[in-house]
Amino acid sequence: MIKSNILALDASTEALSIVLHFEGQTFHHFEECPQQHSQKILPLVDELLNKAQCKLKDLDVIGFGQGPGSFTGVRISVAIAQGLAYSANLPLVGVSTLAIMAQQAYEQTQAPVVYSAIDARMGEIYFARCQVNNARMELVNEECVIKPELLSKEHISSEELHAIAVGTGFKSYPDALKNVSNITINTAITLPDARYMLSHVDTAFLKGEVVKASDAQPKYVRDTVTWKKLPGRE
Repeated sequence: MIKSNILALDASTEALSIVLHFEGQTFHHFEECPQQHSQKILPLVDELLNKAQCKLKDLDVIGFGQGPGSFTGVRISVAIAQGLAYSANLPLVGVSTLAIMAQQAYEQTQAPVVYSAIDARMGEIYFARCQVNNARMELVNEECVIKPELLSKEHISSEELHAIAVGTGFKSYPDALKNVSNITINTAITLPDARYMLSHVDTAFLKGEVVKASDAQPKYVRDTVTWKKLPGRE
């Protein structure tokens, strides 16, 4: 049960999602709208606040998808969350986009272990292994960026029962798991949805694990991009 009044948003991938939980009611928006996030996100926040008949200052905390994902999308998530938090003097909680997808998989299937992957382009994926703890999916290790063919026993266990894989990373590279028979790819969960941030944000807020707007940080995972030089080009 969510105890706090929360606004949470994520724009880190092709999907734009916003959820508002206020006085026991939940209002939610999810759509895939590549390259339209910056135009749509604030009007949608206003729309949800109006539906709930509340103001930003009536909330306890704001959650945001802190990455990994597209560089532009992650920056939008962080910047919008910071702006809203500054305007209403609210604390912030950042949540891994990979953990968000894992949480959705757990809530829908009760899978105790979830492997999340987002297509990172250039033949790589953003990857994480998550495990359930008190009904919340937590990262087992830090997120990483890796070529899917390099996933090994270090990343994936062949002994875990009822494990699920989610995200565009496995949609783009299903063969990454071809030698692992104990993991099922859930094709219905491909992108993070802010609805599944609520339990993480609520728990963090109640524990005091929040940051000020000025301290909110993205998690790009891939900090630099190496471009392949064309023959004859410098």
